Amino acid sequence: MLTENIKIEGKWDYRAVRFRRAIAFLKETDFLNEQPGSVLQIGDGMRAEVQEYETMPADTCRFESHRKYFDIQYVASGEECMGYIRQSELTPAEPYDAERDLAFYEEPQTAGRVHLRAGDFAVVSPDDGHKPRCIGDAPCLVRKIVVKVPVED
Repeated sequence: MLTENIKIEGKWDYRAVRFRRAIAFLKETDFLNEQPGSVLQIGDGMRAEVQEYETMPADTCRFESHRKYFDIQYVASGEECMGYIRQSELTPAEPYDAERDLAFYEEPQTAGRVHLRAGDFAVVSPDDGHKPRCIGDAPCLVRKIVVKVPVED
């Protein structure tokens, strides 16, 4: 059964209707024809941000997290590695910016890594720290769509 609520009994419910709508939007939209920097409104408080950039060495990228939104990070073209660690294991590098819904962190001793190629996506919850834009196999141009799914109605 699809639920409307993002949280059920204190845990994230990735079967919620918003996630299903966001994934359907990613499947149905041709992002290669969208301009980098475009923000597409999906509905239900969700939006998709079209990004394009060159991947960078991991030591020049930063861990970040969000409180108000989940990120669904979809790679439309290119590839990148993204660091991953529980946000609770990170040390803040600067205060949380509520307007941008963004916090940055010091580099942890250890962290996981996800290699995303064209067609792949990762869901990042407010409990997760992530470090996007890192070089995968080789530096390359990435076209990525970040769908912002609100935590609350």
